[in-house]
Amino acid sequence: MPLRRSYKSIAISACVLFFAALFLFSALAAYLFYFPQKYREEVTDASSAYGIEEELLFAVMRAESNFRPDAVSSAGAVGLMQLMPSTARFIERQAGFSCDLLIPAENIRAGAWYLRYLLTRFEGEREALAAYNAGEGTVRSWLRDGAYSDDGAHLKGIPYAETARYVDRINFFRNCYKILY
Repeated sequence: MPLRRSYKSIAISACVLFFAALFLFSALAAYLFYFPQKYREEVTDASSAYGIEEELLFAVMRAESNFRPDAVSSAGAVGLMQLMPSTARFIERQAGFSCDLLIPAENIRAGAWYLRYLLTRFEGEREALAAYNAGEGTVRSWLRDGAYSDDGAHLKGIPYAETARYVDRINFFRNCYKILY
C-alpha cells in the first residue's frame, strides 16, 4: 500500500507541476504578446544615438500606435511614435535629417530625437512626457501657473486627464518592458 500512495502522490505532484508550468508559460507568452519588441534594431539605434532607454521608446510606441507604422490619430499624428507633421518639419530643421513619418526607422529616430529634445527642455521626465502628449507650449503654460506648479519646473499634477493617463501608461509600459526583457 505505501508504494501505491507514493506513485499516486508522485503522479499528482507531476500533474500539479505540469499545470503550474503551463500556466506560467501561458502568462509569459501573453505578456510577450502584449509587450513585443518590434523594430528592435531601429529602437536600439535610436536609443544609442539619443541616450534614451530602449524600454522608454518601446513604451511610447506601445502607447502611441501599438506598433502600427501606418497609424494616424484623429489629430493627425502619424506613425509608430505618433508625431505631428509640423513636429516632423521642426525636427528636420533642428536635427538636419529627413523624416518620412511612415518609414518606421525614420519615425523612431525622429521620435527619439524629439523626446531627447523635450527631456533637455524640461527638468523632469514627467513634464517631458506630458509635453510629448499635450505639447511643449501647453506644459510651459502649466508650469507658469501656480495652481499646477510651485516652482515653475515641476508639475504638482497634470491638468488634462488624458495626458495624466498617458504619462501613467508610459511608465507602466516601461516597467513591464524592464521586467520582461
